[in-house]
Amino acid sequence: MPHLPAHQRIVITGVGLAAPGAASLGEFRANLLAGTSGITTIDLRYMGVHPAGICRFAETRYRKKRENSRGTRAGCIGVYCANEALNDAGIDFSSYDRAATGVYIGLTEHGTVETENEVYNIGQYGYNVDYWTHHHNPRTVLNNPAGEITMNLGVTGPHYSIGAACAAGNAALIQGVQMLRLGEIDLALCGGISECVGSFGIFASFRAQGALAEHQDPTRASRPFDLDRNGIVISEGGCVFTLERLDRALARQAPIYGEITGYAMNSDARDFVLPHGPRQQQCMEMALARAGLQPADITIVNTHATGTRQGDVEECKALRNTFAGCGSTWINNTKSSIGHAMGAAGVLELAGNLPAFTDNMVHPTINLDNLDPDCTLPGLVAGEPRRLERVDAILNNSFGMLGINSVVIVERFVAN
Repeated sequence: MPHLPAHQRIVITGVGLAAPGAASLGEFRANLLAGTSGITTIDLRYMGVHPAGICRFAETRYRKKRENSRGTRAGCIGVYCANEALNDAGIDFSSYDRAATGVYIGLTEHGTVETENEVYNIGQYGYNVDYWTHHHNPRTVLNNPAGEITMNLGVTGPHYSIGAACAAGNAALIQGVQMLRLGEIDLALCGGISECVGSFGIFASFRAQGALAEHQDPTRASRPFDLDRNGIVISEGGCVFTLERLDRALARQAPIYGEITGYAMNSDARDFVLPHGPRQQQCMEMALARAGLQPADITIVNTHATGTRQGDVEECKALRNTFAGCGSTWINNTKSSIGHAMGAAGVLELAGNLPAFTDNMVHPTINLDNLDPDCTLPGLVAGEPRRLERVDAILNNSFGMLGINSVVIVERFVAN
């Protein structure tokens, strides 16, 4: 890692999350290490029953049921995750100014669920728009989830959402790092949220593309790298991190999960939906260069792989090229356990791997019964977790539609 002064080094000090099958990092990590799937089913309007990842958490822990009803599902998830992250970090705003706190939330989409529901509702009244809710506009503006967090916490610093398809969670982390280094804020709440399981349109679109996973056992539907994979399992979820400058974190003796040392984003500039491995490889190389690392310095690579035919193959090509000969680099996939949480995917997957700095375990890729030869990867951890002597660095891939790629590198925190 290039030498930086303490006020330019950015660390993760708190994690709050809601994932399919888990409402805390401890529960999430335990499920991942046990190979327990969080996927169930949803009976969706017009679509019928499909595998999906549903979050169950204490929705009224931090705001009342009436406030949740006025707001959005994404806002509800965001408020829960942000409060959990602050509690985890031990931040009560006695040492931080709410006006110097930034909230940056990555989204793949927003407003789809609310609009579909409202169109359906007025359909019960002959499409008379007099029955259209006056809450529609504040519910569907893109900054809604981030704004709902600020209202709940009384945060008066900047807030906005970052639309970067399924790379959005990583993009929000990168934004937080940059704003802290620029001195624009003193504390960042950043992450990603997805409410997409409420939208029949998203399910229908993936089915029309031939990319919606089907399986008689929902827990086995998400199958990245498997020869029998047949698409994406759509999930909701959220994860928010507290990011701080190292000097401030040390001054208050904060817990430190890890240090963000590298990141990169780029574009394929080729196709609406088809990924391009060479640009993904370039993105990983850019992140490594920014962190001052060689590929062999990475201990764990969390793959983006979603379970689509071409997507998995393109990423595997990029990984083989980037990590060729790296015998101490181990590769896993988190979507096999929780499905694809879209805008929340990158941050949830990073969060699931962060405890490896403490427990030295690489959680496994599950549902990999018949490896696709085109997805062969050295160091792929499948079926059972792998114990290591030490984990020094995690590289997290997140790629999205319109050819947007993101990579974030987190290193074990070492005071120097």
